[in-house]
Amino acid sequence: MSSPSNSPSKKPKTVTNDEFMALLRLPNSSDSKPSGPPKFPPLTLTTPDMVAKHTPCTMHLSVLPPELACRLFYSMIEESESWQRNKWWLFDRVVESPHRTSFYIKQISEDDDGGMRGAAQYCGDRYNGRQTDLPTSFPEAMAEACEYVERIVNAEMRKRPRFPLEWGGEPAPGASPGEADDLVVWRANVAASNRYEGSQESVGFHTDQLTNIGPFATIASLSLGRASSCRPSVLRGRFECERLSLRMRRTSAVQGHIMSHLHITRQVLCIMHASCQETFKHCIPPQRVIDPFRPSHPPPGLAPEEPIPTFNTRINITFRFCRPDFHSSTTPKCKCGVPCILRPDMKNRYALPDAQDSEKPPGENHEEERINSGIVTKYWWTCYAGAQNEGKGCNFWKVMDVKAEGRGPFAEEVV
Repeated sequence: MSSPSNSPSKKPKTVTNDEFMALLRLPNSSDSKPSGPPKFPPLTLTTPDMVAKHTPCTMHLSVLPPELACRLFYSMIEESESWQRNKWWLFDRVVESPHRTSFYIKQISEDDDGGMRGAAQYCGDRYNGRQTDLPTSFPEAMAEACEYVERIVNAEMRKRPRFPLEWGGEPAPGASPGEADDLVVWRANVAASNRYEGSQESVGFHTDQLTNIGPFATIASLSLGRASSCRPSVLRGRFECERLSLRMRRTSAVQGHIMSHLHITRQVLCIMHASCQETFKHCIPPQRVIDPFRPSHPPPGLAPEEPIPTFNTRINITFRFCRPDFHSSTTPKCKCGVPCILRPDMKNRYALPDAQDSEKPPGENHEEERINSGIVTKYWWTCYAGAQNEGKGCNFWKVMDVKAEGRGPFAEEVV
């Protein structure tokens, strides 16, 4: 064995100046790579209480009588045979929706002033910037279901604080003037119907267009057939992630996406209340496994000895209120000569009406705090011609001014 003195000496490693400075640099140095937001698994919301606590939505179970629910399901199955898959341009190529869609409008009385009828008609006959066929009226079963949905939505909205730009409502039939409690604040005059077949038909993350339903819209989504799931995801912005809470708060804690997972069983009404479209995106993801749906009542014309068929189909009907103050005649047109779409400020840039309000610390219930302090959410009109014009549009952009455009009435006076 050779002695240590006779062993060859190791060549010292050369350390560059950058490597040496990296050893001395503090971990929180400004030029170090910033760490991303923490990632959490989706929060599964299985009960109405959990949905109401963590999202601006409410979930209502078994809202229709079983016979009506089955009759509406069979009616939509028959109607959906002629529904189409929507196509539009996205990033210089044509894309197609992975499910079939159609629009229906509610039959409105002839004594209507035309505003409600016109708003409903235009909301239904234009989709993704494309002129479509004139939508048909609600089928009989859908009209019956709509009455149940309207009662539930109006009752639920009366329990909640209103946002200033929400629709102010109108007197109920037979109500005395000045009776605010009897105001009809929401009524469904348009229904967007979707059919999802099997486990793979889905729809990606999106928000519903506000062009004709206006700011802080309320949308009632009725699900029939096989069970499904819905994932609302908080938009990128500033949120407090403590305990995976999806209740949006105005803090500087974390920037990122938080996702929840709503389990939608059969015959469920999910109401996306005001602020949902402004602060959340939602999707219907593909399913790994689905449970076939067997209706509790037989379809029309089925012989007594024949078994009730099963379905792998989910029917979704989203009832919407197309506001008369957002009638198509009031929609600005871009340089392309095409009606614009209304977009909310998705990055939560809020303008405080008073400078001293911005110095107030955030409260425990930020949703009520934001309403009470009068924080105004910004909206703008922008070109959408590229959705159907081979991806070509213009750079038209205009901030919505509700007073100059003659919008309203609103839930509160707009200053």
